[in-house]
This record gives sequence, structure tokens and C-alpha cells, in this order.
Amino acid sequence: MAAQLNHTIVHCRDKMASSSFLAGMLGRPPPKSFAPFLAVELDNGVSLDFMETDGAITPQHYAFLIEEADFDRVVERIARAALDHWADPMRARPGEINRRDGGRGVYFLDPDGHFLEVLTRAHPSGV
Repeated sequence: MAAQLNHTIVHCRDKMASSSFLAGMLGRPPPKSFAPFLAVELDNGVSLDFMETDGAITPQHYAFLIEEADFDRVVERIARAALDHWADPMRARPGEINRRDGGRGVYFLDPDGHFLEVLTRAHPSGV
């Protein structure tokens, strides 16, 4: 049986603000309306579908594999927005990027506290 991730729902306070934030950081087209969602489409056919909630938001981690040249643009956007960022998921290396697995990576927060990661090389299996 073949299985592929098609979409996931991202809970947020303001779907326009949160989906536009992600689309802007990743250089994606503007979010598209779909039922009660605003969807940010990725190149591999997966979408993140933002849905507003009044309840508690449990922060999630979303990692995006991007090209080396795109990484520089994301880091520039992080700096321009004066966002805190870290080289590691434990937030022990603030203001830095990492160079794991021969690539580069950085972590930062979205408006609802979801932990976003961009990386230029996928982590090896089992790590």
C-alpha cells in the first residue's frame, strides 16, 4: 500500500495572519481558501490548512526541506522581521543556524507558537 501525506490542519487564532506568515517566510503563493481553511500549498503536493480556534493551541513542530539559495532568503526574512531564532530545537543556541548533516537549518516561531524549522538537507533515517 502506498501512502502520502496530503494535508494537515494547523490550529491558529487568525488564519489569515498565520497562513500569510508561513507563505511569506517560505516564499510561497498566497494562501487559498478551502471551506473553513486557508491552505498553504507546498511543492510536494502537501498543504498546511490553517483553521481558527478559540480553544487552547498546542504548539506543533513543522519542518520544511528547502534549497540552499532559499535558505538564505528565509534567514533574511527572519532577520527583517526581528524574529528570535535558534540553531537547535532545545533553543540552546539563540541567533545561530546549524550545519547538521552537511546542510543548514534554523528554527523559529510562528504567530501562534508553532515551532517552524527550515533545513537544506533531510536528516538521515534513524537520527
